Amino acid sequence: MVVTPLYAGLLALWLMVLSLRVIDQRRSARVSLGDGGNPGLQRAIRGQANFCEYVPLALLLLVILELSRFSIYALHAIGIGLVVARALHGYALSFTRDFAFGRYWGAVLTFVVIIAEALMCLYQAYIGHVVWFTT
Repeated sequence: MVVTPLYAGLLALWLMVLSLRVIDQRRSARVSLGDGGNPGLQRAIRGQANFCEYVPLALLLLVILELSRFSIYALHAIGIGLVVARALHGYALSFTRDFAFGRYWGAVLTFVVIIAEALMCLYQAYIGHVVWFTT
């Protein structure tokens, strides 16, 4: 496997950036648990949490597709799309005050990536099913 580790590594580094942003916001707001009603801290926490909610599934589907020997170009397109989506979304929530553009397009692109992966996995399951029953 060469594609999934590349994007998993990039996304792991981005998660560390988002996590450090939460830590920095906590220090600034002097809040150790929760968000203390601080809007900047709330956004940073949601940026990190939203990343953790969507990226594991997207990477799992990418692993399945890579193990199924899908086109390396399709896998890279998915990986690039996921990195761009999560960068847009995370940056918008964690680092800006006006986060509508990045949040919206980051979420839309994340959904497009996961739906594409899901459809590709279903296609792979169908092809595998057909091959299994015809051989």
